[in-house]
Amino acid sequence: MNQKVAVIGAGLTGLTTAYYLRKKGFDVTVFEQADRVGGVIESVVEKDFIYENGPSTGVLGQPEAVALIEELGDACQLEIADEDAKFRWIWKGNRWHALPSGLMGGIQTPLFSWYDKFRILGEPFRKKGTNPDETLAALVRRRMGESFLKYAIDPFILGIYSGDPEKLVVRYALPKLYQLEQKYGSFIGGAIKKAREPKSDWDKKATREVFSMQGGLTSLIKALANAIGAEQIRLSQKGLIVERENDQYVVRKEDETLGTFDRLVSTVGGHALRKLFPFFPLAELEKIEAMPYARVAQVSVGFKKWEGIPIKAFGGLVPFYENRDVLGVLFLSSFLKGRAPEGGALLSTFLGGVRKPEMVDLDDDSIKALVEKELKSMLGLTKWQPDLLVINRYQHAIPQYGLESADRLAAITKLESQYPGLLLGGNIRDGIGMADRMKQGRQLAEIIGDSSN
Repeated sequence: MNQKVAVIGAGLTGLTTAYYLRKKGFDVTVFEQADRVGGVIESVVEKDFIYENGPSTGVLGQPEAVALIEELGDACQLEIADEDAKFRWIWKGNRWHALPSGLMGGIQTPLFSWYDKFRILGEPFRKKGTNPDETLAALVRRRMGESFLKYAIDPFILGIYSGDPEKLVVRYALPKLYQLEQKYGSFIGGAIKKAREPKSDWDKKATREVFSMQGGLTSLIKALANAIGAEQIRLSQKGLIVERENDQYVVRKEDETLGTFDRLVSTVGGHALRKLFPFFPLAELEKIEAMPYARVAQVSVGFKKWEGIPIKAFGGLVPFYENRDVLGVLFLSSFLKGRAPEGGALLSTFLGGVRKPEMVDLDDDSIKALVEKELKSMLGLTKWQPDLLVINRYQHAIPQYGLESADRLAAITKLESQYPGLLLGGNIRDGIGMADRMKQGRQLAEIIGDSSN
């Protein structure tokens, strides 16, 4: 294979793309502005804790994710979360409530109004929506009711997108949920029918289980990087510019030419495209840049001896309507092994999001004080003596797939058509989860492979 391919970005998408391109025999070079691979994924071992600077877990929602991990073999070991991860808590009225998972729990829970509990019985018989750009909030009000929006869907969206259901468009943000209604006419009926449909061995790989990797998610990143080869990855490449010359792509840094390539894959965020591709038409760039990102502060807190309430759950989510200062907290040591010393606890707390972005601008002392106040109140801690406390801020944490999505996706398609050999990936399209990133990386490599045959 004589074609040379550049991949911009050594996050999970870029590394997955490069891994599959190498398997297909392409000459691949990965460019990364940071001094390490992994993008937002970074596991840290400190003071007998293993915490993540970035996503802490993923969901095996795509067969491609499982297939990739299987291919990497002993280079990294999948860790499936234990049974505690099946339990989710929702904060309402100054206490935690279990998010119900069955009929009786749904009837007995105080999270939802009696009106909506009775109304949900009619959900399978309601007409499906006709607005392709319906927001998640409008969809849930129409099919389920206001209390389900406030105390199930809103915290669920805070946990995934740190977003606002009034602004997220279902067919882009949650396409599987959108298809349940469009294909089957109902969430409840659709879920039952879909569960009964026969699945191929390939589709069965997507178990929907919560996962990490033994020793932290960085082990997955290291396995990919090792499979690609260190000589194919160029780190600390800040200020890159891509230019198009003679139907090829030239990667430059300042006055230095780093390489000329037949194909180029970008996996950077929408906010970084303007500087990277100075030849892009402004009209298309602006459509991609119109996609907002949630700003999030993540606070990892570790206790070598846990003295709060029992935390046998995946975590607790805080609906926006409860007006607390945190979005939620994950109880990582409850369902992942070795994250904290025996008898201790490792928590990951989140602040900010689309509706409270100003929280990210607080100084460290203010964030520490706020987290102390909230966790002591919500988790029954009478004293505050954490053995670990690490703050990370993300200005472009999670893209928000809203009403601008149709224009953004059309702009991406137009640019790829206008500049043959160029592919635009990353979280500007195709989902935000780790499994989505692995699926997209594989698909990008397949597109290049198929077009080269």
